[in-house]
Amino acid sequence: MAHKLLLLPGDGIGPEIMAQAVKILNWLRDTRGLKLEMEEELVGGASLAVHNHPIRDEVIAKAKEVDAVLFGSVGDPKWKDVPFDRRPEVAILKLRKDLNLYANLRPAQLFDPLLSASALKPDVVRGLDLMIVRETVGGIYFGEPRGIKTLPDGSRVGINTEVYTTSEIERVARVAFELARLRQGRVCSVEKCNVMESGLLWKEVVTDLHQRDYKDVELSHMLADNCAMQLVRAPRQFDVIVTGNLFGDLLSDLASMLTGSLGMLPSATLGSVNENGKRAALYEPIHGSAPDIAGKNIANPLAQILSLAMLLRYSLKRLEDAALIELAVSKVLESGLRTADIATDGVKAVSTEEMGEAVLKTLAKLA
Repeated sequence: MAHKLLLLPGDGIGPEIMAQAVKILNWLRDTRGLKLEMEEELVGGASLAVHNHPIRDEVIAKAKEVDAVLFGSVGDPKWKDVPFDRRPEVAILKLRKDLNLYANLRPAQLFDPLLSASALKPDVVRGLDLMIVRETVGGIYFGEPRGIKTLPDGSRVGINTEVYTTSEIERVARVAFELARLRQGRVCSVEKCNVMESGLLWKEVVTDLHQRDYKDVELSHMLADNCAMQLVRAPRQFDVIVTGNLFGDLLSDLASMLTGSLGMLPSATLGSVNENGKRAALYEPIHGSAPDIAGKNIANPLAQILSLAMLLRYSLKRLEDAALIELAVSKVLESGLRTADIATDGVKAVSTEEMGEAVLKTLAKLA
């Protein structure tokens, strides 16, 4: 039975980098026996231009039916004056909400050839390979009450509420524990239980779940401010970090810069098993649409390609193919090939297509 994928290239550099991932998907189908059905749809500004909406209900329905969604990027300044509910970025927000994609996986892995690109000293980050699991549909970004109110004396107050339920905490913690079993077997749960009741509940729920179902995984706890410090001081101490929406937002961006370039970082966002018995999942590079370089064939496609590797690993269970792609990317970087975002002084940058072709040729040699 063929695996079904929905491809959503989106805006800006999205179509350019998606094209390189599609080349690899075609290679996997032709040479590695991957049975595959792919369909492409418009989202973001590209959909606005044709359908007057950033994402149609038909596209959401298709996303619910497939094994996984491979996403490019959305965002285009030409649409900056449209109402908020029609902005290109609504496409990804609606996908996360309607597919209930509650667990965002952001790996921070430093390839040795890019060691000098990190903001930290080489002996601190060499060999870095950690995963942050961020809860994405709860917490302070969604809690009620919220809003800006005017008080009787005329002053204004902004209100956001941190809210987590037992079930919301437990389901994202399960994702972290299951991932740890595939990695080094260690989870660090991060909150602020010393000053926040929601953090105290978070710690209690994660601890209880660990004792019930995951005693084989090593569990530790850390306050969020200390975790930020430790990521800079000694990031290799971490394997899997699991945390709430707000702290995950901050810590994952911090961790991304340990690797030297946003253009290298993939991500996955996982949800519950849907009505078809499949786990909803969306994979995307964490960089934006970069409209300033769109169409110039200079964008780095490696984050998109590595997002494909995550899709193969977590949704299609093609572990060997995922590892093969990651090895090919590493080999290409070892050869000295660089796109503009990761090129050092004196190094000639290659194009998006040249980088994609280099990965493809390396895959053929390694297979």
